[in-house]
Amino acid sequence: MISISSSSATVWRERLRSPLTWHIAGFAVLLALVTGLGIRFGLDWAAISGSSNDALRSQQIRLKALDVETAPLRGIDKRVEDSRAQIKEFYAKRVPPSYSQIATRIGDLAVKAPVRLTRVGYSQGKPGSDLTEISMDAGITGDYPALMRFINGLERDKTFFVIRHMTLTGQQGGQVSLRITVSTWLRPADVPTDMPQTGAPGSDSNSGQPAAKEGE
Repeated sequence: MISISSSSATVWRERLRSPLTWHIAGFAVLLALVTGLGIRFGLDWAAISGSSNDALRSQQIRLKALDVETAPLRGIDKRVEDSRAQIKEFYAKRVPPSYSQIATRIGDLAVKAPVRLTRVGYSQGKPGSDLTEISMDAGITGDYPALMRFINGLERDKTFFVIRHMTLTGQQGGQVSLRITVSTWLRPADVPTDMPQTGAPGSDSNSGQPAAKEGE
């Protein structure tokens, strides 16, 4: 028994002295180290890759948000130019060139209706940088269909008219009388310098009565 144990110890000592044994041990240690480093590298790579994907998605979301925010600004130069062209066209087609043109258009509509205009007065609002409001205050008399034709004519006329106020003042024998206030606009350069100004459309600022009356 003692002989067998002594023999085994001798074999182990010989194996430990053998370069092959140390080479195998060294290889095993290196293999374990490489395996550990590989696992650590894999875990770090997965973490970095996940973080990069999250950062990429975050940047994509930010870019999409910026894209949505800036969408209304795309082509704004073209839209500004189109708006200017539309304003210029509106001024050319619907803003009367002179005070006399206003009076002529209203007179033509009254004849076409037909209605009778009385106590017609004109006044202007405060001068604006682009347009100045011109108001007409007048009495109109006629049968009901004629009054409707006159009012519809004002609203649909190529000259830009806005009805500010209408008041029923009388009715007799099928004839209806209204008091009407209508506004339009002139370019500041086209406004007569002798026209009275008013704070409210169609009324004189001092007396509260229609300005610049043209008679019955």
